[in-house]
Amino acid sequence: MSAALTGPGHLRPAPGPRGLRRFTTPRPAPEERCELCGVRLPDERHRHLVDIEKRALACACPPCAALLDRPGASGGRFRAVPGRYLSDPDHRIDHRTWELLRIPVGVAFLFRNTALGRPVALYPSPAGATESELEPSDWETVLAATRLAEELEPDVEALLLRRGDGRRADGRRTDTEGDRSTECHLVPVDICYALVGRMRQTWQGFDGGAEARAALDAFFDDVRLQAGPPQGSRP
Repeated sequence: MSAALTGPGHLRPAPGPRGLRRFTTPRPAPEERCELCGVRLPDERHRHLVDIEKRALACACPPCAALLDRPGASGGRFRAVPGRYLSDPDHRIDHRTWELLRIPVGVAFLFRNTALGRPVALYPSPAGATESELEPSDWETVLAATRLAEELEPDVEALLLRRGDGRRADGRRTDTEGDRSTECHLVPVDICYALVGRMRQTWQGFDGGAEARAALDAFFDDVRLQAGPPQGSRP
């Protein structure tokens, strides 16, 4: 702690910013620690765990994440988020199937939540991750439209969907059928929440604005680079 001398052998804290300056002075980023063992995490790209009981993500150091990666370690409160990415170009999520999701934006992620005992569909919004409640029959229709649904690890992996709207990052529409197609990926669930945070930071106006669309394009470019085909898919 910064301190100032007040006399022989006496210290008092140095005064901090006063008045409105205390709201504008940059604050140091909070130190992140492993939520299992407490060790400091020097790398911001550290692993994450899903806290099943709290339905939340927890930070983890490499040894703790590796411990929970072991076979048979997934039955407790924490589950390690894996790092695999898959794409299904042969999915059957068409216009009618997308409408079943009742998602007002062009991006959604779906995962099986064991605490709730059912799948969950969420989408990014200015308020954060927002849930769309679906009928069980609608769930079955959506999940049956992609082979990736069978691959999903509960709680820790998500189906990430993006429906093209015929608009580029500069806001102009191209109105081609290819631009209106839907992407379907299997991804680690933590990157979905990272996307939600990024959208909250960049969202402007009713439809998000050009900056948010550019960030979304860059995010999906990265997903495509990392994603491979599911096993048994056609070459």
